[in-house]
Amino acid sequence: MSDQHDHDHAQCGHHHGPKHIYIFSPSSAVRDKAAFKRGIARLKALGHQVEVDSAALAGHMRFAGDDETRLAAIARAAASGADIALISRGGYGLTRLLPRLPYKALAKAVEKGTEFVGLSDFTAFQNALLAKTGAITWSGPALGADLGTEEEPDDIMLACLDDLFTGHGEGAGWELPRPRKGSAAAALPGVAPFDLKKAQLWGGNLAVLASLVGTPYLPNPKGGVLFLEDVNEHPYRIERLLTQLLHAGVLDRQKAILLGQFTDYRLTPHDKGFKFDTVVQWLRTQTKVPVLTGLPFGHVATKVLLPVGASVSLSVDERDALLFWGHLR
Repeated sequence: MSDQHDHDHAQCGHHHGPKHIYIFSPSSAVRDKAAFKRGIARLKALGHQVEVDSAALAGHMRFAGDDETRLAAIARAAASGADIALISRGGYGLTRLLPRLPYKALAKAVEKGTEFVGLSDFTAFQNALLAKTGAITWSGPALGADLGTEEEPDDIMLACLDDLFTGHGEGAGWELPRPRKGSAAAALPGVAPFDLKKAQLWGGNLAVLASLVGTPYLPNPKGGVLFLEDVNEHPYRIERLLTQLLHAGVLDRQKAILLGQFTDYRLTPHDKGFKFDTVVQWLRTQTKVPVLTGLPFGHVATKVLLPVGASVSLSVDERDALLFWGHLR
């Protein structure tokens, strides 16, 4: 899924040694301490230097410490000089901090080489930072849920993370899902081939992103590529959130909409056939913007890393989709 190439490490211009990884908790409190410890052990086993923020395991109600504690942790992550600043977990808590984030310090840290990585609630941090400063961050794994699993972490996710560590990640490709035989979608035409150049990639968790509509923390790229995912949201709630973005004019301003993985919901007899595919089909009737599905990103084991704010190209040929950003550093 992620481009990897054989090359001479001595001549490629990238640093292949151990990375300084800073672990911090800007959102919900860490509940699974065992997964937290396994994630750290795995990173150390890969040879990296892992620095754990002093408040990474703090707790205050459902949060990883009160607002002041988490703001201080974010400031320490920015000042750490780490190669990677990786969240311990998502959950909830960042939207209430947005007016007080140290945007200048964070943008300076990114400029100096710190890559901020996370997903879920981290969507608020990433998009606010993009809107305020233009700084690029990475949608990717969290320490506990992705690296702290009891079984071995997903190979594709680890390969994409290694690409980030070594500076070799250039893009991500995937195969668009084939409509199930007999479904209404099977009778519809597929996505027409297209090739986009120089569009800004942005997005993340749908519910978090929708909560930013009408605030100064929602980016407004002209002709962007918007990617979305969510977890524990029934298809009718997904449709409602997409409707909010649609009615706010966000969707029609894009060049493409990429739908990742929408997982862990339960349909009921009351739905009477209303499901996620129904939402996708409806969305395609509401906007002329191409809507692609199957992006390997979300609250799932197999996920690619995506540079939020980077300029990308996107090409689709039959069922093959390729998102390309090249070397960002």
